[in-house]
Amino acid sequence: MEIVTFDQPKTKPCPFCAETIQARAIKCRFCSEFLNTNKAKALEAGSTPNSAPDIDKEKNENVLFSGRPSLWAMAAAAIKGLIFLALAGFLMAYPLEELSIFQKTENPTLPAHDAPAEPAPESEVAENPAEVEETSRFTLSEEQVLLFRKYRIVAGLGLAILVMLILLIKMVKLKMTRYEVSTERIEWSRGIFDRRVDNLDMFRVIDLKLRRSLLDCIVGVGTVGLITTDKTDPEFTFEKIRNSRRLYDIIKKASLDADRRNGVVHIE
Repeated sequence: MEIVTFDQPKTKPCPFCAETIQARAIKCRFCSEFLNTNKAKALEAGSTPNSAPDIDKEKNENVLFSGRPSLWAMAAAAIKGLIFLALAGFLMAYPLEELSIFQKTENPTLPAHDAPAEPAPESEVAENPAEVEETSRFTLSEEQVLLFRKYRIVAGLGLAILVMLILLIKMVKLKMTRYEVSTERIEWSRGIFDRRVDNLDMFRVIDLKLRRSLLDCIVGVGTVGLITTDKTDPEFTFEKIRNSRRLYDIIKKASLDADRRNGVVHIE
């Protein structure tokens, strides 16, 4: 009987958290630290990094791109906001309470030669009260006119304040978003009061595209979209970023370098 033996995979301790991981791993599955950096190599070799400033310097040197979305990303929201602001201005300026549907309707007096010789029968008068009521049910009294005018101005002012507040929040939220691209990963932070920071490994990028409309070309912005194997963010977008062509080239080169380090061969 033939005996089949299986070789156990080689393991090693993580230099950061000391957990047992695969010997060929480039990222620890426990502490999520990369093992191919100079800091990790120094720890594996048994030496310590020189100093904190040197680590920060190395980190800053590895940053290839850093930026924020442009305010042009709010173009659609700004157009909608202007429409609602125009509506608010119309409510505050135009006297809706003076429209004819809110005024009293009076039956015009007929000329003497057109006046009927005999009064209308009681049956015809009895058949028309609904019409009389219909023509006068929207009539507003003086107090109602003043109240209508007051609430019309308040509604217009409230709508204008609400639209301005929404646009301001969107602008602050947009400018609080920051992208940072290094040779190993893509990191972005967002949020006003609840700040969140996520990162995407560069070797997970499998495709990218650049989209620029005519207006984007004029103002110098563009949108870079990524398709990745990341479960959290399978599609990631740099929305309306300046120097988008440079960002596209940086991510393309960095992802190819990451694939070469991991032994991924691209067949063209």
